[in-house]
Amino acid sequence: MAPEPEPGVPRHEQISSYLRGEIEADRLNSGDKLPSEKALCKKFGVSRITVRRALQTLEADGLIFRRQGLGSFVSERPLAQGLIRLTDFAQDMARAGLDATSRVLRHEEVRCPGPVAERLGVEPGESVVRLDRLRLGEGTPVALDRTWLPLKYGRLLHGHDLAEDTLYAILEREYDIPVLSGRYRISAVEADEEVAAALSVDPASALLFIERTSRTEGGRPVYFQRRFYRPDRVAYELELARDTDESAGSEEEEGLPLREFQAVFRTPSD
Repeated sequence: MAPEPEPGVPRHEQISSYLRGEIEADRLNSGDKLPSEKALCKKFGVSRITVRRALQTLEADGLIFRRQGLGSFVSERPLAQGLIRLTDFAQDMARAGLDATSRVLRHEEVRCPGPVAERLGVEPGESVVRLDRLRLGEGTPVALDRTWLPLKYGRLLHGHDLAEDTLYAILEREYDIPVLSGRYRISAVEADEEVAAALSVDPASALLFIERTSRTEGGRPVYFQRRFYRPDRVAYELELARDTDESAGSEEEEGLPLREFQAVFRTPSD
């Protein structure tokens, strides 16, 4: 039964809100086929153009996907986990309920590029350890990591299974070197041929790009990392909350404090 029309709210928004509610209430589950456009037109008493606009909204939000000649289907439900804490990929994926694996693509000593040297606090051309790993969730490429470490830290990785062990675990558990802070920068880049091949996407595809410098005691850089995320596998959500405590600050203060910063992972739809 269709909900009663809401005065002042466009019909396409009412349809998308109704279907969104069905999905969020688990009355429509991942992989389920939505009613046909014809059925939705009859249910809501609207034109096919209105129904298609509602479906386009849900598709843009990642809630459904459409197959030519087959109809619309509910997408795999995103799995969220908090990234406001300093964590590594395996921890992130475990909290999201996904099986995380890694594949080492490169592990060697190299001459440090200038931009990386600046982040690590070493001289350009100085020897550092470079570690490239393909990150997979449920066996599907999610991200490509390129990590550089100063030699005094990088050489500690020798002899460890870098496809299984995390950098956090190796440094903290084995050598009592805690990773205490990190600085992130999030942007977008186009995939070059090497990255595209690793992530199984087309060259020049848009990727979510994260640069991170992780530090230990005294603010000393432990490693600098560039991570290339497939945007169809992960997105970021943040929540801001106004402090209602009158003593918290003056009325002239602008902006809202960050309460939660989350990555939302998706597995590929069947």
